[in-house]
Amino acid sequence: MSLRYALLAVLTVEPMTGYDLSKLFQQSVAHVWNAPDSQIYPELRKMEAEGLLEGSDVPWGPRGRKRQYAISDEGREAFRLWMNEPIGYFLERDPAHLKAAYLEWAEPENARVILNEHKAHFTALLQDWTSRLIEINTLTNPLLVKRLEISSPKDHQKVVAFKRYTYEGLIARAEQEILWADRGLELLDSFETA
Repeated sequence: MSLRYALLAVLTVEPMTGYDLSKLFQQSVAHVWNAPDSQIYPELRKMEAEGLLEGSDVPWGPRGRKRQYAISDEGREAFRLWMNEPIGYFLERDPAHLKAAYLEWAEPENARVILNEHKAHFTALLQDWTSRLIEINTLTNPLLVKRLEISSPKDHQKVVAFKRYTYEGLIARAEQEILWADRGLELLDSFETA
């Protein structure tokens, strides 16, 4: 997957300025495909040049202008084609699990810090993803609300179900990583008491 398809996914809702798109991106798609503004803005310009987006200048403030992007017919078709392609999986690059495989080289207190930081990271993600799932279940997620407004009522159940499914998977992953870190901490304890 590339950034362009994540951007196209958000832009299927409505035209947005780069700023608005970046804000909504960070609140939604970034949970599964993270990208900083330094990648988003150049990709938007590239996508416009390739005809996937239509850009227009819109007023901003008393004398300013912003670029607003709308998905073009070509962009919709590219997104639809991408959605129907099989996923190309990549070999894993996971620094936490790589370090875990060699924790015997770390000082016990440093190994404990590594595992506690891993647990804290996934605990924060778990809280965020759980709050997003609550927004989905209560239909208060801003992007979901906009998506439902432009979707056919017959598709509403499907739209909500797939968003729910995604966050349930993220939550399950976070819970598993927390359990894994706890198990590592237990291992450290068992070696310290042995």
